[in-house]
Amino acid sequence: MMHIHFNKYQGAGNDFIIIDNRNGAFNPENSELINRMCDRRFGIGADGLILVSDHKDVDYEMKYFNSDGKLGSMCGNGGRCVAHFAFKHGIAGPNQKFIAYDGLHEAFVNKGTVRLQMGDINEYKLINGNYFLNTGSPHYVLFMDEIENLNVFEEGWKIRWSQDFAPGGTNVNFVKVHKNGLSVRTFERGVEDETLACGTGITASAIAAVLKGHFDTNSIDVKARGGDLKVEFKIDGKKISGIWLTGPAAFVFEGEW
Repeated sequence: MMHIHFNKYQGAGNDFIIIDNRNGAFNPENSELINRMCDRRFGIGADGLILVSDHKDVDYEMKYFNSDGKLGSMCGNGGRCVAHFAFKHGIAGPNQKFIAYDGLHEAFVNKGTVRLQMGDINEYKLINGNYFLNTGSPHYVLFMDEIENLNVFEEGWKIRWSQDFAPGGTNVNFVKVHKNGLSVRTFERGVEDETLACGTGITASAIAAVLKGHFDTNSIDVKARGGDLKVEFKIDGKKISGIWLTGPAAFVFEGEW
């Protein structure tokens, strides 16, 4: 029986199993195993699993799988965690480039903080008066007066499977605007529940806040349930570029499965 060495990481409470798969030993099509490893009662427990593979043009390739075992789209906090992992294990230096589901990313590791460049956005749209945009993963952003007591699972589930987003569905962000930033709670597809933070969701929420006119700035501080992050970007018409997500990334433990 093959033993799988893994590292457990978390970025603002968004947690991941990370495996160095440069030898190709782990089968990425084994969705049942990935789902079992991510199970919080019978497995290691995580919002998702990340495989690190060799890539001929950059430092490495990141493959992200949701906790349901299926290949996911880009994960912002996962990208920050994998950058920290790659630096810690000598796969890349503190300034690194890697390929993910949505293309090339750059990352800068400074102790426990990781700054990650997200992909450019070339279009976004309004659906029922709220912004829908793809920051590496699709996100619907709703601004509300109160989110602390909101049933994110119940409300998020209804929107996630709405016909407006068929057939793939969407992630759903519930956002409260403060004087100095945002609070965000996110229902993540693939996890099918609220996570303590969602990097692509936090990025989408910060951009939507400026598009909605809540702020006139290119740098937004965001508070998630698991920690604080910062989003920076430039808006030029329908094009949004220079998008950076900065926040904590921490090693939790390692082991063998």
